[in-house]
Amino acid sequence: MPVLCRRSLIASATWLAFATALTAFASASVGQKAPEFTLASTNGKPVKLADFKGQYVVLEWTNPGCPFVRKHYESGNMPSTQKLAKEQGIVWLAINSTETASGDYLEPSKLAQWINADHKGMPSAILMDQDGIVGKAYGARTTPHMYIINPQGTLVYAGGIDSIPSARKEDIDKAMNYVKAALTDIKASRPIAQASTKPYGCSIKYKD
Repeated sequence: MPVLCRRSLIASATWLAFATALTAFASASVGQKAPEFTLASTNGKPVKLADFKGQYVVLEWTNPGCPFVRKHYESGNMPSTQKLAKEQGIVWLAINSTETASGDYLEPSKLAQWINADHKGMPSAILMDQDGIVGKAYGARTTPHMYIINPQGTLVYAGGIDSIPSARKEDIDKAMNYVKAALTDIKASRPIAQASTKPYGCSIKYKD
């Protein structure tokens, strides 16, 4: 095969792989329909996004091995935000897309214990996405990475939990909690003021 032809094939294959990766991690955008999914919860029961049609739903990508996630749970910031959502009748789904081969992976019972028992979290359900299919469908890149879906199934928020991208607990009080602000806007029946923000945290340990 001529050298030029081989180079063209290699370049085409490289571009195809790059384009595929971009597609896999293309972010679900605010204003678009939220991708549907069904995942097993940590208690083994299947949970469908469609089960919550007509309700607001918060999605939280999580990984207890990540210092940014630990910052928000150990300080009580994530549990207090979950509590606010619960008081408003809003569904909160914590999703773990960490692959099983990762050192950060926790089996379902240990993940549930870490969130609920150890840190007094109160999500409506904790879901396992070891294959990463749902995380990639949403374009979730970090832990935490937050999304809010309205009762019509449309994404109305995507981004970070707050405005200071650090793992230091002392920064929480100085930061604007974007999710709490969004919940306040929802309660007041007004559009979310900051609907798209930049997520920060650890990269998600996706399955190759």
